[in-house]
Amino acid sequence: MDVFAWILTSLLALFFLTTGLVKTVTPYTKLMENPSMGWAVDFTAWQVKAIAVLEVLGAVGVVVPWAFDTAKVVAPIAAAGLAVTMVGAMSVHGRRAEWSQVAVNAVLFALAVAVAAVRFAQL
Repeated sequence: MDVFAWILTSLLALFFLTTGLVKTVTPYTKLMENPSMGWAVDFTAWQVKAIAVLEVLGAVGVVVPWAFDTAKVVAPIAAAGLAVTMVGAMSVHGRRAEWSQVAVNAVLFALAVAVAAVRFAQL
């Protein structure tokens, strides 16, 4: 079960770390030029950066506590936070009729919920 948990956790962390870092370091105007970031026009630059930082913190939060065997309860809470983030993302993309993005968000939501459930069960 632990190997399975680490595989799920790694996939979740890798995705959110990558997307969060890209959004963090890329200028807002450049993000808005990306067709897959069309949702960014609905938010201020500060809000997009805040979402990005939350994604990075969530990615770190699902891995680091478990890896260093300290404050393990943080990992499933971080995964639950990422799941809540995906609910918001599905809402935004659904409102914009970006259905392919909604599907991606749904998969990430399911992955985050699975990580949260497995890590809570392992406490």
